[in-house]
Amino acid sequence: MRMQIALVIIILAFLMSVYFYPVLPSRLATHWNIDGQVDGYMSKAAALFIMPLISLILLTLFVIIPVIDPWRKNIKMFKKYFENFVLIIIGFLFYLHLLTMTWHLDYRFNMIQYMAPAFAVIFYYAGQLTQHAKRNWFIGIRTPWTLTNNRIWDKVNERGGKLFKACGIICLVAIFLPNDALFLILVPILATTAYVFVYSYVLYSRKK
Repeated sequence: MRMQIALVIIILAFLMSVYFYPVLPSRLATHWNIDGQVDGYMSKAAALFIMPLISLILLTLFVIIPVIDPWRKNIKMFKKYFENFVLIIIGFLFYLHLLTMTWHLDYRFNMIQYMAPAFAVIFYYAGQLTQHAKRNWFIGIRTPWTLTNNRIWDKVNERGGKLFKACGIICLVAIFLPNDALFLILVPILATTAYVFVYSYVLYSRKK
């Protein structure tokens, strides 16, 4: 059911692009710098349809993953969390698409600041998914060391899940500190990624 809802969201994004196409300028802003200023443009056709197209490709991959994973039985154990995350990802891309179109309908706002709550939701639920994920090749914290052992996988993904949730909470702070929004979004998640990579190696070394 969640996959069907995600597909409906993608169709809605395509329909919105078609509906607003005649009233939007020939070139649309598609990238904002650290200060929230536009520093990248695309043609109208590309800007309006690239996000729905990316969403459709991602949804297709998400449907395929549980079928092709050698440990597909493990994915079934946390299928509900995985499908919730898929829906959140598609919703996130739809939100970005909506922000871009709103910007060109003469509404001006700090794009990075408005993206912060969306990243907060993604990071927090990524933590939820990670904590429930069982060993597989596509979902969760996958390093050369977590993939070798269930115990290492569980410990790293449990701790990493908590850190991802903390990153989501920190992202909410960015809503009130627009000048530091990009810093508050990127630095915690990059630090968490580095930490779980090293942590998985340390656990593997101890076991070995």
